[in-house]
Amino acid sequence: MSRIEIQKTYKIFIGGQFPRTESGRYYPLKNKKNEVIANMCLSSRKDFRNAVVAARSAFGGWSEKSAFNRSQILYRIAEMLEGRKEQFVSELLLQGVSAANAKEEVTMSIDRLVYYAGWCDKYQALFSSVNPVASSHFNFSVPEPTGVVAIVSSEESSLLGLVTSIAPVIAGGNTCVVLASESKPLCAITFSEVLNTSDLSAGVVNILTGNSAELHSHFSSHMDVNSLLYYRKNKNEIKTIKENAALNVKRVHIYDKIILNSDKSQSPYFIFDNQEIKTTWHPVENIGSSKGGY
Repeated sequence: MSRIEIQKTYKIFIGGQFPRTESGRYYPLKNKKNEVIANMCLSSRKDFRNAVVAARSAFGGWSEKSAFNRSQILYRIAEMLEGRKEQFVSELLLQGVSAANAKEEVTMSIDRLVYYAGWCDKYQALFSSVNPVASSHFNFSVPEPTGVVAIVSSEESSLLGLVTSIAPVIAGGNTCVVLASESKPLCAITFSEVLNTSDLSAGVVNILTGNSAELHSHFSSHMDVNSLLYYRKNKNEIKTIKENAALNVKRVHIYDKIILNSDKSQSPYFIFDNQEIKTTWHPVENIGSSKGGY
């Protein structure tokens, strides 16, 4: 008897768990031959709200980790992705990417994780400052993570777009909820398996699959989201996002012109986009006093 191959069940990733969408909805994913290759969860507003709760719960622990520890974890993610390289290549091929481009996309995704792992304990020095003041005070400005970041990742890219959007956000101590590509979602859920086995705290990254037309307004109007990143080109969605973001003055970054396989799509300034500057004043004690000295 011929053996029936067991097909992978693709779920969503919330709080370190792999639930099905609470709505019970799904959409069929088809290849270039119009054949169904997977059934993907069609995430709902409730799924997004659950993901935000998980991200907020994880924020305190993740943001308080040392920069060096975050660096170690990002490097571990790269290690795990390297070990499963062939699986990601096969999924990219299944979604219609050429063999050469699939290998390049996986390799660049690994290298991008290593790049941001290297910046985890360095961007603070780049963006911090000691400010000149007219009084007898020290005045320091330092970057701190902004909080929960909602991300609508690239529609054109299955893996590299996802990694490009997530890595600088978590390198800077933030947590996130990500909407993966609707037409190329396979690598997103497999990447969540990599995250789940890479020492990353539950809830730091949450990944949903589904329709941006349905979810972008919820991403931008949720009052416990501090920042939103949009990597697509839909002008109507961009307009709605900017209007909704004004409700709680959340930060919005539109990356509609980014070229994912370019070196310009990785930079410490993408980390800085989701940082807030905290300024501290400290009095200067009189030199030679009983409490001070040289």
